[in-house]
Amino acid sequence: MTTYTITRLGHQGDGVADGPIYAPRTLPGEAVSGVAVGSLLTDIRIVTPSPERVRPPCPHYQSCGGCQLQHAADDFVADWKQQVVIAALAAQGLRAELRPMHISPPRSRRRATLSVRRTKKGALAGFHGRASNVITRISDCHLLDPRLLETLPVAEVLAGLGGSRKGELSVTATLCSAGLDLAVTGGKPLDGPLRQALAQTTEQFGLARLSWDNEVIAMRAPPAQQFGAARVVPPPGAFLQATPQGEAALLAAVLEIVQGAGRIADLFAGCGTFSLPLAATAAVHAVEGEADMVAALDRGWRQAQGLKRVTTEARDLFRRPLTPDELAAFDAAVLDPPRAGAEAQVAELSRAAMPRIAYVSCNPVSFARDAKQLVAVGYRLNWLQVVDQFRWSSHVELVAGFDFPGAG
Repeated sequence: MTTYTITRLGHQGDGVADGPIYAPRTLPGEAVSGVAVGSLLTDIRIVTPSPERVRPPCPHYQSCGGCQLQHAADDFVADWKQQVVIAALAAQGLRAELRPMHISPPRSRRRATLSVRRTKKGALAGFHGRASNVITRISDCHLLDPRLLETLPVAEVLAGLGGSRKGELSVTATLCSAGLDLAVTGGKPLDGPLRQALAQTTEQFGLARLSWDNEVIAMRAPPAQQFGAARVVPPPGAFLQATPQGEAALLAAVLEIVQGAGRIADLFAGCGTFSLPLAATAAVHAVEGEADMVAALDRGWRQAQGLKRVTTEARDLFRRPLTPDELAAFDAAVLDPPRAGAEAQVAELSRAAMPRIAYVSCNPVSFARDAKQLVAVGYRLNWLQVVDQFRWSSHVELVAGFDFPGAG
């Protein structure tokens, strides 16, 4: 075996030695030995541990791929995530005030996707190992709300009913006001007997809703989520912020950035995470590419009391962003795009001189690229807050506030 010195962490949370050689679950300053297979170090042994190394709290950490950084002290991980954002900004020639980081507590995740496979003796539900097709059965999880673990026996029953030994089911479990909302993909085609068996399973386990390849099979109670004063029933498997605490932190920052705006464009609005709370004080136009999410948002608004007007539009903002003429109707904009960022829409915002922009991002690299485009035409990047909803992972989220001096 060869010995290597880890110099830094890469964007995926792996230790990096000269080469580069990537060594999972190692830390900067550590001397490690192993066998290099291409650029990946295998059979790793820690020769000299870092003072930041801690005992992972989860007994499944070695075999489960759900976490990458349980071996590192919390303060080290928090500082590393802040530095990831600083480096992404610096690569675009930018800097910003970073507010104190928000970190969601352990056992707070309200949504997870389990992998499930039929076996000779029954079924196996859990999470994949790192870069592996092997499923690790979990008896506990330090990330998930304990109520989500109730999905495990249900998922195994579902695999027995509609899974294949040749493939896997994906079971997305979401906590809602009525219990568990399960959305299954990858199963057998629906027929009469399978529909009946799935409906019986819904009753047996008291599920709020069960969907199979986006078709609702049974719903015992509406699987509602609370967004401000509105209750929304999202479509099966729809996007939801990972933790209630993380959502609250993002929302508080967005509300501060757009405070006082009377007309707000919420772009990439989803089911209304920001639109509906914003409607307590402002008229909102919510734009989202998925029509079923737009419909859910609209129903939530119509059934709520005391909100200002919320209009909705199903529109692909990557191909057809709102133009400056359309944006002129608003005092502020909120963006919450997927990992690719919002390059096309930001180009239009750059031309529109929008007075204020709240940008929520799950990818510091695409955010920094878009921020550079805004700053280049005169926007100020006032401050930024990292929100860590994904403890012990390499995932980094943030919210940032921009304004255009003299606009409005």
